[in-house]
Amino acid sequence: MKRLEFDTKGKQHGSNVSFSQRHTKKVWKPNLQAKTLTIDGKKVKVKISTSALRSLKKKGLI
Repeated sequence: MKRLEFDTKGKQHGSNVSFSQRHTKKVWKPNLQAKTLTIDGKKVKVKISTSALRSLKKKGLI
C-alpha cells in the first residue's frame, strides 16, 4: 500500500512525564486507515490519515 502525496502526517516525538518528573521517550503515530479509493478510474489501496480522509470527503472526491 502507498500513501498519498498530500497526506504529510508523520510521527511526533516527546516525553512521558511521571509524577516523579522522570522523562521517558514517547512517540505519537498518526491515525492511518487502509482504504480503497478510486483514482483516475482505477481502484487503489492506500493508507490515509483520518484527517486527510475528512478533507477528501469535504471536497467531494470520495
